[in-house]
Amino acid sequence: MKQVKFFFQACFCLLVLTCSGCSNLRDAGDYWVDESHVALGQESRVQFLVFHYTAENDENSLRILSGNNVSVHYLINHQPEQMSGRPVVLQLVPEAQRAWHAGASFWRGRNNLNDTSIGVEIVNAGYHKVGNKRSWEPYNERQIDLLIALSWDIIQRHHIDPANVVGHSDIAPQRKIDPGPLFPWDRLAQVGIGAWPDVGRVQYYQRLREAETSIDIAELQANLKKYGYKVPETGQLDDETRRVIKAFQMHFRQDKYSGHPDAETLAILDALLEKYRR
Repeated sequence: MKQVKFFFQACFCLLVLTCSGCSNLRDAGDYWVDESHVALGQESRVQFLVFHYTAENDENSLRILSGNNVSVHYLINHQPEQMSGRPVVLQLVPEAQRAWHAGASFWRGRNNLNDTSIGVEIVNAGYHKVGNKRSWEPYNERQIDLLIALSWDIIQRHHIDPANVVGHSDIAPQRKIDPGPLFPWDRLAQVGIGAWPDVGRVQYYQRLREAETSIDIAELQANLKKYGYKVPETGQLDDETRRVIKAFQMHFRQDKYSGHPDAETLAILDALLEKYRR
């Protein structure tokens, strides 16, 4: 009986192979799936790429991120292993699945970015205190080289907008500060990963902003919201707004991120809105 069943299955497969659409049939065990009809009305689940640092070493990072409480799609070790001359990234969650890396988050009108993002964790201690100041740990070249290759691949496959390549601090500025002020946003943008303002346009807008007699906080809040941040619209420079400004500065002006809104900060935001929010 099994031989007869096998014979008919073989005959059916042979018949399928003679058809023009045979390569679109997928064997699903008890049935076949015809994948020859592709709907135009679709897009990738993935719209955002989010970067984090782990604040742990390699061993602890892997243990925590492969456990039950928090997870991420990709993990880059402190010194990534090499195989056949190429670095190895750890994939902990398939891209089609939802990883638990973003938590309570918001970007460009969307909440809970776990549903629509890919998360990349980089093994990095973050910072340690030296007196009252934070001393930040730099990322190393092997990590950044691997991050560039991985991110470029993800962005191309999912058609992620430059302004949707963000840090955890961008999407959760009230509670997160990673990937920190030493994360190489400028370098990544130079190879097509993420957003970055044009220097000439920043200088142009800074001249305009410096000519103003005061800073309109309501306008600043509206512009931060327009770019993507979740920010109060109170017209007041409250603590929540300062934390959003600080997150913005950590991303786009890393040498000075006090949370104080000055002409240069406003000018950078103006240049970004002009470039990415037309």
